[in-house]
This record gives sequence, C-alpha cells and structure tokens, in this order.
Amino acid sequence: MLTDTVADMLTRVRNANMALHDTVEMPSSKLRAHIARVLEAEGYISGYEVREEKVGATLIIDLKYDSQRKRVISGLRRISKPGRRVYADRTSIPRILGGMGIAIMSTSSGIITGHEAKQRGIGGEVLCAVW
Repeated sequence: MLTDTVADMLTRVRNANMALHDTVEMPSSKLRAHIARVLEAEGYISGYEVREEKVGATLIIDLKYDSQRKRVISGLRRISKPGRRVYADRTSIPRILGGMGIAIMSTSSGIITGHEAKQRGIGGEVLCAVW
C-alpha cells in the first residue's frame, strides 16, 4: 500500500508541534523537501536538513516556537487528496484565514505559495494550507 507523502508529512509535523518537540524526522522525498523549503521561507519552521543514510534519506525539520514556547504553526490541513484532487487557476487561488496563512501549491514552476502563484499569474494543485 502506497502512503500519501504530503499527508504523512503534515501529520508528523502536526503531532510533533502539538507535543512541543524541537525536531521531527521522516523519510525524505523531493516533494517533502520542497514543502519544507517553502515552510522555512515563510517563517513557519526554523530550518530543515536532508541527511543521506545507508538506505534512503531522512528529512529533519526544526520546529519553531516563540520565546514563551508558543507554537508558530497553529494548524495544517491537507486540501488536495488522492481521491479528490483540488486545482485552482490563477483567479481562484484560496486565501487562508484572510491572508494570515498560506496555501502551498504544486505548479508548473515548482512548489510555491498561493500568494506567489497569484503574483506570477499561474495556477496548479493546492496541496495544503498552513496557518
């Protein structure tokens, strides 16, 4: 049985974030690494690393908290699922919490935020929402 890589990644990050862990490890893939790059660029995580192992690679994500140990990531939600893909053209890219969150999209230009896709005038598959 194939696992859904994005849903698995979001579940691991959500669980580690709720348990106030500093890092979370998971098997790495190009898609997961690109999503981690977007999360780091938007300030939701403090960093990530892809570590090559004997068999495969491991993605290590450093979660981010403020000085009172309050979570930076309030929520993560998978939007496009294997049974129901959700696509948005350049005019119907969703706004998450009125612009307070981000939509992560898979486009012809790679994995980017919904805001960046709107600026470039391109659409694509809406993978998840982060706020």
